[in-house]
Amino acid sequence: MTKPFRILALESSCDETAAAVVEDGRRILSNVIFSQIDLHALYGGVVPEIASRAHVEACSRVIDLALQEAGLPMKEIDALAVTYGPGLVGALLIGVSCMKGLSYAAHKPLVAVNHIEGHISANFLTHPELTPPFVCLVVSGGHSHLVRVPDYGVYELLGQTYDDAAGEAFDKAARVLGLPYPGGPRMDVLAEEGDPHYLPLPTPHTPGRYDYSFSGMKTAFINAVHQATQKGEQLKKADLAASFRYAVCRALTDKAILAASETGAKQLAMAGGVSANKLLRRMMSEEAGKLGIPLYMPEIGLCTDNAAMIGSAAYYRFLKGEVAQLTLNAVPALRLAMKRGDPV
Repeated sequence: MTKPFRILALESSCDETAAAVVEDGRRILSNVIFSQIDLHALYGGVVPEIASRAHVEACSRVIDLALQEAGLPMKEIDALAVTYGPGLVGALLIGVSCMKGLSYAAHKPLVAVNHIEGHISANFLTHPELTPPFVCLVVSGGHSHLVRVPDYGVYELLGQTYDDAAGEAFDKAARVLGLPYPGGPRMDVLAEEGDPHYLPLPTPHTPGRYDYSFSGMKTAFINAVHQATQKGEQLKKADLAASFRYAVCRALTDKAILAASETGAKQLAMAGGVSANKLLRRMMSEEAGKLGIPLYMPEIGLCTDNAAMIGSAAYYRFLKGEVAQLTLNAVPALRLAMKRGDPV
């Protein structure tokens, strides 16, 4: 019987400090997350300097807790993993420095992981039966990508946002409605009570067939809210939230289904924080069903930033012999893949 391969992973790309132990890329032995939501709520968004300082205080603590929760000493860990981009440079540097030090002290190999690849790999933890190839919609506060995954660790960028990411658009729209931080999830809850057809919003058009654009949609929404406020009208917040959510989710779903259909994908997946959105999950499930292909989504707790997804991605990188050197640095603008014809 082959001995299980266990990876201790750390994620610190934004405002969560997370550590996890993952076995064979598919089984979570522990998953610890220290959230900074309360620290940033006062400012209505993530403050990079505050996030970095919080990571300094939390890294060793979440690592210790992850090992305790897994019931394993460090000597039974086979490799380490860390997010090295994309993300906030200060936050990334804290995590990278921490795991480089631990790699050196514990004599463990270190695997560097792309944060977006981690989100995609979260599906392997919820759905152990999922294997490439498949098409994945990656939607979060900073990213909106359509990616083809022909094999583990291999990605082809089919489309991406030209401006705002879907999660960023949700947060900005929520702020205009006076919803507290984090706005996106609160808007999702409020939208369940509203009429999605109350406020028609423009359908974005992009040069790329599978690309997204949410800036115009967001601007039209903000202008409508401001005009209603200036006229002294009482805002129908649930209807407004539902209308904006519908427009964003419709755009995300239509392009994802189009890409899956035209590329002949036999499987479709979702990943990222916005993949927890209730309407998006319903829309994607319905449209994938019409297309006749299975849809894979991470469980809600694995949609947002966590370290288990980093451990899963690292496993397949390690199998390919990809081990980081102690010269590893943070890369805040790290890309997952490039579209054909993009400048290098």
